[in-house]
Amino acid sequence: MTAPLSPSPAAHEPPAEAVTPLIRGVAVLAALTEAGGTLSASALERRTGLARSTVDRITATLSRMGYVRPDGRESVLTPRVMELGNAYLAALRLPALLDTHADALADELDESVSLAVADRDGIRFIHQATRRRAMSVSFRIGDLLPAERTAPGPLFAAEWTEREWVAWRARRAADPTDAGFPAVPPRSPAAADDFEARAERTRHTGWALDDQLVEPGLVAVSVPVRDPGTGRVACVASVVSHTSRHTAADLRETLLPRLRTAVAAMETELREAAARPAEPGPPPSGLAVWTTASKHELGRDFVESLARGLTVLTAFGEGRSALTLTDVAKATGLTRATARRALITYAHLGLVTADGRDFALTPRVLSLGYPPLSRTTLARLADPRLRALADRLHEPTALAVRVPGADPAEIQYVAVAAASRVLTVDVTVGTRLPAGRTALGRALLGLTGPDGYALADEELESGLRSIAVPVRDRTGHPVAALNVATHAARRTLAECVSEVLPALHATAAQVQDDLHIASRFTHVPLS
Repeated sequence: MTAPLSPSPAAHEPPAEAVTPLIRGVAVLAALTEAGGTLSASALERRTGLARSTVDRITATLSRMGYVRPDGRESVLTPRVMELGNAYLAALRLPALLDTHADALADELDESVSLAVADRDGIRFIHQATRRRAMSVSFRIGDLLPAERTAPGPLFAAEWTEREWVAWRARRAADPTDAGFPAVPPRSPAAADDFEARAERTRHTGWALDDQLVEPGLVAVSVPVRDPGTGRVACVASVVSHTSRHTAADLRETLLPRLRTAVAAMETELREAAARPAEPGPPPSGLAVWTTASKHELGRDFVESLARGLTVLTAFGEGRSALTLTDVAKATGLTRATARRALITYAHLGLVTADGRDFALTPRVLSLGYPPLSRTTLARLADPRLRALADRLHEPTALAVRVPGADPAEIQYVAVAAASRVLTVDVTVGTRLPAGRTALGRALLGLTGPDGYALADEELESGLRSIAVPVRDRTGHPVAALNVATHAARRTLAECVSEVLPALHATAAQVQDDLHIASRFTHVPLS
């Protein structure tokens, strides 16, 4: 008989069957996340307590998986690591079902709207519709906040058991300044401590306020979105503002009724969705074979048990919210023993929960890289890809988008990478050019040939040649274009196609893949 798999958040020592390299790899990802996505090897040593050689092997493995990239002496999280959080969000279904309602409410009120779920005695955001202002809310998808300093917290706490209250009191005593919650400022010693009374009040009112509990000026009102099957809180919707726009009392009087109307529509959406279970998407394939091949190629620098363990998280997703051990092994191509040890490890770390034979991801998966990348832009996604392409071809590269409403059509440069040449193209970010006279513009307008590229030959300036390809969003619509520019004396038109185009297509595909991963549950601005 095998030992049961159950979360053990209070346990300091991992179970005997836990995978130590996987625990260490998760620690490295968590440290990078808390640091904003970038850390040097020495900083990772200090934050994780791991030996330098261990840090180097872990970051090499994560780099091979595409989850981090080396940048000089630093390791940087990449958009691909968001596939771990995407697996949780897809399995949860709530963002896909409710985000349009949240976004519509944000547009109607011209205020930020968020959706949050419970994560033990904290709350974690699963959707953010943020207003762009000089003074705006900076919380991100995946950020964890202490329940007692939020409006959603009392609504979740109203359903806590005595055991959960005991855990909350212990955490408060052990961390009086909220040092374990890097997304919020330290707690003031003079802060009110009436959380239990607030939770009790929400049992009767059905809503809750945050009157500057996180920091001065920030106010919010929240209403629970209840699961149609159990009646329990599935998530909490909040409207967040600033005291320069609304007082807490004003939120109650003017915005609470509109929030309740939106929540009623969300609950209708959940009832209708319950009658149409999600169709399972394709599970990952060939991962076990890939990890074995990577081990053979990289040797001891590739930590195979870490890579295999991380693939277990990607077995979950839309229509695959709860999986048995057999399901996980089948989806990943791993043996049952390997999959089981990974699940034991994740249960210990609080990333997986078990219910009988079924396993499910917890919101804590979002702590593995998601927050610092959930507010990225297409220009930031493309920048390292452009620099690599410019270094490879020794020619300048650029990314451009179409200027909305411009007539005639114009493009605007949003990212550029220069080349080390005496004679080179010098175009800066923000430059606008007529779309019809540039390869970038023609690629954006769909004026490409059978091979999907556009050429411009000395049309803007004598001697300047450019070749460009489109970058498409998740619907297949071209939202940007990527180009390489050169001088006519360096490359003929035929050489632009034969020598430059393959690398250009490959880079555009990388940018496109990054965009598709990053934009699955977040809005990615173009610039």
